Amino acid sequence: MIKKMFLAILAIGIFATSCSNDDDNATTNANLTLDLNGLEALGSDYVYEGWMIVNGAPISTGTFSSVTFPQTFSVNADQLSSATRFVLSIEPANDPDPAPADTKLLVGDFSGNSANVNTDVVGDFSTAAGAFFLRTPTDETGTNNGNDENGVWFGTPGAPPTPNFVLPELPAGWAYEGWVVGDSGPITTGTFNAFNTADVFDDFSETSQAGPPVPGEDFFLNAPTGETFPLDVRGRTVVISVEPVPDNSPAPFAMKPLVGTAGQDTAPATYNFGQNLASLPWGEVTR
Repeated sequence: MIKKMFLAILAIGIFATSCSNDDDNATTNANLTLDLNGLEALGSDYVYEGWMIVNGAPISTGTFSSVTFPQTFSVNADQLSSATRFVLSIEPANDPDPAPADTKLLVGDFSGNSANVNTDVVGDFSTAAGAFFLRTPTDETGTNNGNDENGVWFGTPGAPPTPNFVLPELPAGWAYEGWVVGDSGPITTGTFNAFNTADVFDDFSETSQAGPPVPGEDFFLNAPTGETFPLDVRGRTVVISVEPVPDNSPAPFAMKPLVGTAGQDTAPATYNFGQNLASLPWGEVTR
């Protein structure tokens, strides 16, 4: 009888110890809160994804589509307390790759329980500047028909025109794109990563003459819905945006570091862009 009682007490002790060990090994979570500004909805094909960097490795904190903040995510408490940096990227909605994409948008280091995040990972736009001029080098006659108000090109006019941008070289996953605000919205002039060559877009230009070795576009053909070509660029807003690659949106992305207004004179007159740094997303992440 004594032996049976001893065995029963021993079994209870083992069970209690086992439960205690299970509790000790249980994963505990903590809240990570994002309070971000300047983000825009990405559409159905892409989402934003947060990452905490722990011992140099990225660990996902979750994806989101809404750009209303603050938003809170429950993550591993030990990993969160050890995180040294927060990264926000743009990812495909159906993403087989567990690693962050090249399109890293916001980054900031934790100091205590918070991290101030900004777009420095994309580039330093604090000295951003540039100029543009009105001319139609792809005109079908190859001569000046008095219609230079129907094209916009980025740089300084000449033979040939030369670049006139002060912009950072973008990392993989990003490209610049030019825009003219038409009667129904922004009209692209094409994307580019180099300032001294033509961009890859010429759908609106005439085809008989090659464009100059700078980004830009003439507006003669294939007018988008709601627009009438040839487009008179005079008095219109001209924008340089920073776009994710790949990009499924026909509209400019949130980052528009340069904005200018075309005047009434065509080349050789030039018009300077002004900085629009308030368009760059930023925010705070707390744990």
